[in-house]
Amino acid sequence: MAKIRMANPIVEMDGDEMTRIIWKLIKDELLLPFVDLNTEYYDLGLQRRDETLDRITHEAGNAIKKHGVGVKCATITPNAQRMTEYNLKEMWKSPNGTIRSILDGTVFRAPILIDSIKPVVKNWKKPITIARHAYGDVYKATEHRVTEKGKAELLFTGESGTQWRETVYDFECPGVIQGMFNKDSSIKSFAHACFKYAIATKQSLWFSTKDTISKKYDHTFKELFQQIYETEYKAKFEELGLEYFYTLIDDAVARVIRSEGGYIWACKNYDGDVMSDMVSTAFGSLAMMTSVLVSPDGNFEYEAAHGTVTKHYYKYLKGEETSTNPMATIYAWSGALRKRGEMDNNKELTDFADKLEKACIDTLNAGIMTKDLVGLVEEGNPQAVNTLTFIKEIRKRLEKTV
Repeated sequence: MAKIRMANPIVEMDGDEMTRIIWKLIKDELLLPFVDLNTEYYDLGLQRRDETLDRITHEAGNAIKKHGVGVKCATITPNAQRMTEYNLKEMWKSPNGTIRSILDGTVFRAPILIDSIKPVVKNWKKPITIARHAYGDVYKATEHRVTEKGKAELLFTGESGTQWRETVYDFECPGVIQGMFNKDSSIKSFAHACFKYAIATKQSLWFSTKDTISKKYDHTFKELFQQIYETEYKAKFEELGLEYFYTLIDDAVARVIRSEGGYIWACKNYDGDVMSDMVSTAFGSLAMMTSVLVSPDGNFEYEAAHGTVTKHYYKYLKGEETSTNPMATIYAWSGALRKRGEMDNNKELTDFADKLEKACIDTLNAGIMTKDLVGLVEEGNPQAVNTLTFIKEIRKRLEKTV
């Protein structure tokens, strides 16, 4: 069988620990036998990031801007323990955060649904897509540990020389300070991405913050979203029968739990981080969550929504068998291949992405799955298999369709 050709490359970003092992298995078993894979490779493993002083992460982000499509393996964001474990020069920032800033993108995360696993929330019938703002908030915050009595202040000095100063708190004891920011241009990009994605997928859009408490920061989000909706998207939403509304995030949580799904829920950066984990777990598993970063100028980066599965990696290093779920990583590849095919008018490639996903679903519906999913199946007798066996079972079904 002749392999499917690719005219233009996908930016491939390798990662860390167990997901790095799975990354190679997916390529060897599910991609390279069928596709003449054309990628521009970047190793974003923690050791390589440390060697290049994180330059390679910036190079990868800019490569996505050049080629339009990227696919990323899960990576470690180091903490103090990782600093020691990997003997790092610096506590490098999240690669995801760096790439999001370069692309000025919005992250859209949605669950992968199968018939045999029912959501914990029984009335959820359709996927809920989390739209997460990919800039600012605590991920770009400045922090300081206060060790004595003193006054903490916010100071802004304008380009014109004007100044604004306000007391944050008069500390009578040790404490901690955090200063975070956002900017209108990024919030507007977030809003445009959400409205465009809602129209493209024909889903209503909910947006939530806490502007009753954060009367400047959160209110700016609410105000800019409303302005952009009214002036640019309202007519199209009404034409398609879609709804846009804003609500407080605590009210949004209550609405989400009572709903049947089938909409996009837009959140600020931190809120989206938390709520995407809640939604994915309630639907089944974080390993069954797709994630795509969409930039305002039409660049796409696909990734798994979960981490590097450290616990399984340590077992793997000891030679023990692991049953790590590769679904989100496979879907990152299928999403990137489909988008590359759409951009290049390569129907063979888009069809292959569809067939790969169908082979995954067919395998799961046949009751063959990794251990994390077996306990979630309410009916039938699912078979727990290790990661390699699961991937080989997907390959068997894929080979029948390509």
